[in-house]
Amino acid sequence: MKKVGVVTDSHSGITQKQAREMGILVLPMPFSINGKDYLEDVTLSRTSFFKRLVEGAEVNTSQPSPADVTGIWNKALAEFEEIVYIPISSGLSGSCMTAMALSGGKSYQNRVFVVDNGRVSTPMRRSVMDAMEMVQEGYGAAQIKQMLEATKARMQIYVAVDTLEYLRKGGRISRTTAAIGTVMNIKPVLKFDIGSLETYKKCRGFGLAKKAMIEAMRYDLETAFAEEMARGEVYLLAASSASDEVTAAWVREIEAAFPGMEVLCDNLALGISCHIGPNGLGIGCSCRPKRI
Repeated sequence: MKKVGVVTDSHSGITQKQAREMGILVLPMPFSINGKDYLEDVTLSRTSFFKRLVEGAEVNTSQPSPADVTGIWNKALAEFEEIVYIPISSGLSGSCMTAMALSGGKSYQNRVFVVDNGRVSTPMRRSVMDAMEMVQEGYGAAQIKQMLEATKARMQIYVAVDTLEYLRKGGRISRTTAAIGTVMNIKPVLKFDIGSLETYKKCRGFGLAKKAMIEAMRYDLETAFAEEMARGEVYLLAASSASDEVTAAWVREIEAAFPGMEVLCDNLALGISCHIGPNGLGIGCSCRPKRI
């Protein structure tokens, strides 16, 4: 039996196909669309999700059932002595705290280590990749949890929203604010910081929103992340709910702004996309966890 396995959920943006290629397991997140239940990337494709979203369907996210969580743990524990479970940030969903409670059960004590390091989407995928690197380096699950959580604050991400409609639907802005913002071509830039999603800046037009994100990221790298940058320990990240063509152009724009830095880009997780809507773009960074 192998020593340490890695399990995450689909808020990481990792598909079931990619999970098989990586040698990990991904718990699909449940969605309700017009009252019918779906599982991300199992019974709900990305194309279908956005089609229904644009058509105005009532889309709601929910937590996986305890049985689904322990079910994927049991599957992993049949192959590994212990596992690291990396779910969505506790600041965005109660599923992380539910997992922590479940990990205290007799069958999972000292075998399942739940990580709460404030991640979602591309930063969450990066945490999975960090965990896999640490497994290869010979660290145990408890140590990996400790190292991932120690870098909780060493992450930042900005997301530009193309339409205010989905923020209105989610209750983050009023109908009046959405209407005025639409008329004035306001494109908000949201800031994701350790589990919270807040408005960072309001821009007139999407081009200015992209410029504002790149400027904010450059400032962060030169200040808050200066030490890690000097050591070459910063990962540059991107996320998108736009088309492949728009996403590729966005990555090229980031690469031009930060020459020499590799960009890890993912589709924005559906659990975030339902609040952001289509055509959203993001940029961010995370730091390599310090080894113990």
